[in-house]
Amino acid sequence: MNALKFVFMQMKKVSLDTINGLNKNTLIDHLGIVVTELGDDYLMGRMPVDQRTVQPFGLLHGGASVVLIESLGSIGSGLIVDNDTEFSVGLEVNANHVGAIKSGFVVAKATLSHGGRSTHVWAVDVYDESTNKLICTGRLTVMVVDKKS
Repeated sequence: MNALKFVFMQMKKVSLDTINGLNKNTLIDHLGIVVTELGDDYLMGRMPVDQRTVQPFGLLHGGASVVLIESLGSIGSGLIVDNDTEFSVGLEVNANHVGAIKSGFVVAKATLSHGGRSTHVWAVDVYDESTNKLICTGRLTVMVVDKKS
């Protein structure tokens, strides 16, 4: 059995309602981001392209895409770590904005590339929901921190 599958065998199985409920009254909620699917080795989310997420020229703001990338990866790591003894925090995020969208929704798929004891690395692609065109591709590195007694 490879290490990646071992990590996901321990991934918490929780309902989408539970995950999305935890995001109420946060930036995730404010931007309309919703987690839509949990798989064995990935999670997916959806975000509107509207007045909350566009820049002055009417295009999806690159920062909103980065929030989507960091949100999905962080949620994914939260489903892997033992939340009684550990927590996860974003360490580094990068994004390449390769397409544009003015309205509708973007969908993103976050896949764990590395699931170590102290770090997780997530690859996240953001697509135009209606055309499946790649809008942004990014990577999030998450640090796993032991809670102090």
